[in-house]
Amino acid sequence: MTRPEDIYSDKLLTLAAAIPRTERLASPQATARAHSKLCGSTVEIDLVMDGDVVTDYGQTVRACLLGQTAASVMGREIVGSTAAELRAVGATMRAMLKQGGPPPDGRWEDLALLESVRDYKARQPSTLLVFDAVEDAIAQIEAQLANSSQPAM
Repeated sequence: MTRPEDIYSDKLLTLAAAIPRTERLASPQATARAHSKLCGSTVEIDLVMDGDVVTDYGQTVRACLLGQTAASVMGREIVGSTAAELRAVGATMRAMLKQGGPPPDGRWEDLALLESVRDYKARQPSTLLVFDAVEDAIAQIEAQLANSSQPAM
């Protein structure tokens, strides 16, 4: 079993200390908030998409080091990502933490630093907050697009 001190590597600390895209957007298409009742961590994000591709992103992160690390990687990689890619990364993270699945790879491979969190169920919700918020915002934008394409009666 992983020891608590083994979770906090130097690279994880470096990522958490350098969260990008911390400016909130003036005109987001969607805003979403995810909160962990267990630890009190909160992530709030703003999202803009052009079709299926993220074109702008802002976030406020009030979370533990693990949530900060996940938000840091998200902030670095999200612009240019598709909704399907972001949902796949979220699903991979949930499977990695809850079912022992493999970590994300490619440009998301830094999220593998959070793999040891699987041994600490109480830490998993804060680690996943940014993925929950991003998926909520994508769903909001998709609903707006679906509603705007409905013919008026």
